[in-house]
Amino acid sequence: MLTNTFVQLVLFTALFTAISVPLGLYMARVFEGKPTILDPLLKPVEGAIYRMCGVYPVTEQTWVEYSISMLLFSAVGMVLLYGLERLQQFLPLNPEHLGAVAPDLAFNTAASFTTNTNWQAYAGETTMSYLTQMAGLAYHNFVSAAVGIAVAIALIRGLVRQSAQTIGNFWFDIVRATLWVLLPISIVLSLILIWQGVPQNFKPYVHAKTVEGAEQVIAQGPVASQEAIKELGTNGGGFFNANSSHPYENPTPLTNLLEMLAIISIGAGLTHTFGQMVGNRRQGWVLFITMTLLFLIGAAAAVWIEQRGNPELAALGINTQANASQSGGNMEGKEVRFGIVGSALFATVTTATSCGAVNSMHDSFTPLGGLIPLLNMQIGEIIFGGVGSGLYGMLVMAILSVFIAGLMVGRTPEYLGKKIEGREMKLVMLFILIFPAVILLPAGVAVVTRPGLAGITNPGPHGFTQVLYAFTSAAANNGSAFAGLNANTPFYNVVLAFVMLAGRFMMKIPLLALAGSLAGKKTVPPSAGTFPTDGALFVVLLTGVILIVAGLTFFPADALGPLIEHVAMLHHQLY
Repeated sequence: MLTNTFVQLVLFTALFTAISVPLGLYMARVFEGKPTILDPLLKPVEGAIYRMCGVYPVTEQTWVEYSISMLLFSAVGMVLLYGLERLQQFLPLNPEHLGAVAPDLAFNTAASFTTNTNWQAYAGETTMSYLTQMAGLAYHNFVSAAVGIAVAIALIRGLVRQSAQTIGNFWFDIVRATLWVLLPISIVLSLILIWQGVPQNFKPYVHAKTVEGAEQVIAQGPVASQEAIKELGTNGGGFFNANSSHPYENPTPLTNLLEMLAIISIGAGLTHTFGQMVGNRRQGWVLFITMTLLFLIGAAAAVWIEQRGNPELAALGINTQANASQSGGNMEGKEVRFGIVGSALFATVTTATSCGAVNSMHDSFTPLGGLIPLLNMQIGEIIFGGVGSGLYGMLVMAILSVFIAGLMVGRTPEYLGKKIEGREMKLVMLFILIFPAVILLPAGVAVVTRPGLAGITNPGPHGFTQVLYAFTSAAANNGSAFAGLNANTPFYNVVLAFVMLAGRFMMKIPLLALAGSLAGKKTVPPSAGTFPTDGALFVVLLTGVILIVAGLTFFPADALGPLIEHVAMLHHQLY
């Protein structure tokens, strides 16, 4: 089993590393406006979009104008999605005649998909029509991902430019991200998924007779097209309630591998985009290595913990060790098609990014096994992170790290030749503090109020973990769930919606302000006192800062949930 785990982790790491480099360099050409192989096909489409929308992409924007464009674009999209959900019973492509989505659930879902979270307090196949799935949810899967990429590119420009007032054009960035990056890869991935057995049709649901004579309803729909961008854009919202554990969304080990690669590829590739655009590829490799190190620690720990199994079962004399007749370990809530390694690795990938797709039920992991996905999100979704959001979150931590290093040697810190001064650090700290605030405060309210307690299905530390996981997932714009929480209530639908909006947009505003502040600075040449940020020492410093910040922030809450549950499990085993 150890050999199998090692081979899968090494193979997966090698694959996404190999993909990330050419993809990252390609994206750098796209956003720098340099020629690409797709230009003859996409340039006319790009021009038509600008003409129809009255956009002038050569007109650059200040950080304030960029922020306003982003907020207005997202707000209009959210309102339209809400209206589509509420009116779907009157609209076409609804063969199952599904009714209107409830107001609180429609609000929650509209906020969820607008923020790239894709938190789902509903079962897709019994709630959303084909039109809502395609024109509403899949549309937001593209544009919310494009917004994340655009903001990351704006921050890179802030680091590159000198004495500038602008950071690019929002409309140019999201059109480029959609047409040149997300759409072409999604088309190819969709075709592969269809080849592997994922449906792509508009047929009514099939009513079949089982061997026992009962009737089974088999859902259909345009699944492959939504599945591809769901993974590639780190969205995570499933066409079906079972998400990527459903055989129509993830039918084979090959699709399981391809979906994990799709989830992580753009986030990993953007580190190389960063290195190329700042003119120092080593800077990109430093971020990539830091992300990979944190990812491998989490993946190895999750697999090892779940393969050990549940000690309470072992205490009852049940054999949970791997042998010729069974895979061993904790198989509860996991797909036998993928096993523990494929399931624990998927859980790590989906929470190390801001995807949220699941091929196993995190609620059924052991206490420490479930802690790994929770920690991945609490670190800030920067272990590759969401498309764009992972990179800009990691850059914020890099700026914090050089500030700490500057304090140690008693000089003004610099990052890529830009002096990090009071204004920049205030924006960095605002960005960092918003995240725990929008998790811990509402989670605390939920566990002391009647509406919040009503959703908990497992009283005790596990129930607390369910609530903490839900608010962490919402603020991190991840969307995965512990699944045991009854979240489809007015309280959770409304509160989690506001947490998702805050976790997305309240954090982007200081980020864009940081980009504008950095763009206005001059680049100073390195000196003997400049702390190098392109070597192994900075990888160690950056990793340490990330872990210390997350640990100091969330350890008390985690101690009340998964940690105390693990201790209780061991205590029960002993006595």
